Amino acid sequence: MADFETYQEYQRIEDFEEDSPPGEEDLLVHVPEGLKDSWHHIKNLDHFFTRISFHFKSSCSCTKNGFACMMLSEFFELVQFLFVVTFTTFLFNCVEYDILFANKAVNHTTQSGSSLERNKVTLTDAILSSQKCTERIQGNGWIIFLLIMAAIFWVYRLVKVFCNILSYWEIRQFYIKALKITMDELCNYTWQEVQGRLISLQREQQMCIHKKELTELDIYHRILRFKNYTVAMVNKSLLPIQLHLPLLGNVVFLTQGLKYNFELIFFWGPGSLFQNKWNLHPKYKRASNRLELATQLSRVILLAGLANLLLCPFILVWQVLYAFFSYTETIKREPGSLGARRWSLYGRLYLRHFNELDHELHGRLGRGYKPVSKYMNSFTSPLFTVIAKNVAFFSGSVLAVLIALTVYDEDVLTVQHILTAITILGVVVTVTRSFIPDEHMVWCPEQLLQCVLAHIHYMPDHWKGNANKSETRDEMAQLFQYKAVFILEELLSPIVTPFILIFFLRHKSLEIIDFFRNFTVEVVGVGDICSFAQMDIRKHGNPQWLSEGQTEASVYQQAENGKTELSLMHFTIKNPCWQPPQESSFFISHLKEKVHHDSAGAPPAQHILSEAPLFSSLLSNESGTAPDNLLASVIAHPVLTASGLPGRDRRFVQPSTTASAAASVLASLSTSQQPSRTRSHILLPSTYPENPMYRSDRTVIEESMSGNDSCIRSINRSALLSEFALAEMSLHAIYMHEVHQQSSHPQQVSGQWQASVPLRDLQSNPGSFSVSEGGQKRLKRRRRRLSMNHLHSQGLESGVESAFKHKRLYHLDFEEWCGLRSPV
Repeated sequence: MADFETYQEYQRIEDFEEDSPPGEEDLLVHVPEGLKDSWHHIKNLDHFFTRISFHFKSSCSCTKNGFACMMLSEFFELVQFLFVVTFTTFLFNCVEYDILFANKAVNHTTQSGSSLERNKVTLTDAILSSQKCTERIQGNGWIIFLLIMAAIFWVYRLVKVFCNILSYWEIRQFYIKALKITMDELCNYTWQEVQGRLISLQREQQMCIHKKELTELDIYHRILRFKNYTVAMVNKSLLPIQLHLPLLGNVVFLTQGLKYNFELIFFWGPGSLFQNKWNLHPKYKRASNRLELATQLSRVILLAGLANLLLCPFILVWQVLYAFFSYTETIKREPGSLGARRWSLYGRLYLRHFNELDHELHGRLGRGYKPVSKYMNSFTSPLFTVIAKNVAFFSGSVLAVLIALTVYDEDVLTVQHILTAITILGVVVTVTRSFIPDEHMVWCPEQLLQCVLAHIHYMPDHWKGNANKSETRDEMAQLFQYKAVFILEELLSPIVTPFILIFFLRHKSLEIIDFFRNFTVEVVGVGDICSFAQMDIRKHGNPQWLSEGQTEASVYQQAENGKTELSLMHFTIKNPCWQPPQESSFFISHLKEKVHHDSAGAPPAQHILSEAPLFSSLLSNESGTAPDNLLASVIAHPVLTASGLPGRDRRFVQPSTTASAAASVLASLSTSQQPSRTRSHILLPSTYPENPMYRSDRTVIEESMSGNDSCIRSINRSALLSEFALAEMSLHAIYMHEVHQQSSHPQQVSGQWQASVPLRDLQSNPGSFSVSEGGQKRLKRRRRRLSMNHLHSQGLESGVESAFKHKRLYHLDFEEWCGLRSPV
């Protein structure tokens, strides 16, 4: 493959204008003797690093057989396309449907009187001979045209698959020979370990010649160059994917076809804004001819829209056929699968951090799937539930009778349409039952939404305190859509995409030109990237997201929803060896001080965990769920302290906020770098490396002196540590959102669960006053009543009251309650 000519020895760099900066075309490169498989000066580092990342992701999803999985996927993609075209042509031209439906007599059918005495019709009777089938195909010009177009596309795909297989083999050899990682061991490595070996290899073989040292951020920038632009455009609401339609209101429409067209127009298609794979065309960097460039871009968008309109019938036919062959059997076998949900394409872009790889995003959203499903399922309509129950009853009754008759006499199946009726009734029963809610479900939308936020990291400000409203649920449905909606959108995509390009995107041409000019920066050794991807607090920070006094960004330059700050946090935690620039380090230090300040007035982290009813599950042998237990403890702690529930030591705890609870746990990370294994209140495993968010200046100096090698060795203890790193990022997301809400709405105490009276332990200070035993009991009952009134206002009465009635106060599992674990 042209993009992967990496196995040659280049003694002198010539004709590599793509990846060579101006003035370095004649640069001499020293090639060590004896290196026959050198990877110095790779022609297209963007593509090379992307393939390395893709190979790593495939190996993780297909343990020990990543290369074989990729080859088989490519092969069966070709076979699948060939099958769909061939089978569809056969169905339209080679089947006699009158005979198949018994509307026409066949040779072995005899006629007596006025009725037909039919023998059994075989399948071969309904299939035409090859000669007749060929004549039908040759007599239809449209069929021949479509077959020729399909053959051309298939040959193109065949060549592309062949090149992909060669590149997969090259990357496999690179892992084995250069990175010293076998395919059987690759699934046991983390991406940070692979990335560390790439950085070390750069020092030896100079894959990038005009930069001696590669950083983690350089590699991410090359892999995600165009995706960071797309994430930024979605963040700034630049792409026309949110439409206001009559009767339907605000609708989000983003499909694979529409996304493909965006990338074709902006990044790599003819007439795109980039002159090659890593440099924006110089004319788009000048403001003098912005109007002329906007007109030119508008013309390109118009041509793309007309091309989509011309190809609409062919794409639509393919989409319908592919959906029919893909989902029909699934719908028949599991009709309720259409009611399942999936993250929408818009949701993946809206929730994606800057510099977040595909496998990182997939893992994070996968962990949030269960809590968000519970949140969406908590919304039920009593009227619709009654209707669904009755429809299920009537349909099930008829279905039961038909099944009983079939069991009694199988000849019932020969009755016309009886099998169709059984199938349809079964589908109706399954679908209606999926709309009937679980009678044991507890209504706690605010806590469920907090659990969702812990994983997805982003949500609009107006969702806070409105988790029980249908408007919030509808907006969440734009991120987490039904599978049926996804299929419908993909089917409508060939029709809708041309109109979005022609009537909506074209009018944003000037804004798009200004966006690429204002938010493109050139990085040495990387090329042109989106400036938002640098995660520069000074240029793109938001004062309402803990960067007040540190940012010079205007409203136009600020990233929305705290994406710059949260992306910086996420990248720093995921890449502990990365040395952030000065502005980012200052923001991290400020956040550290803020966390320690807020934790001063909060209960100790050990107390938060030990006082929670799920403390026993946290100390169990299920270490894989410990991070989720930790998050559930932080979310549940304000509920426990405000409700007047006594802890394990029979003491009442001062009410606290979610922000202070999260701050207490985060601050404990800086003082528990080497915790004792014998302590019963251990927070994190003793092998947890010193977190970059909470390390001292001395540690930073020592690490800078020792280089990346020592840090890379510390990453080797990463199986369980990566899970706790995810939990740590979740705590940061909760904490930063809570602080942001407090700064935006100072009149509200975000996350506070306050009772009507102070909930203090009166026995902890006997010198103040004494209360008799009977008085203590009456006082506790009063606190419980007052707390119940407060919980009722939060929509939590049903769950807690049930716990009181059944005397299961100390067994209330908040992990299950918040959607982190299914009930047993």
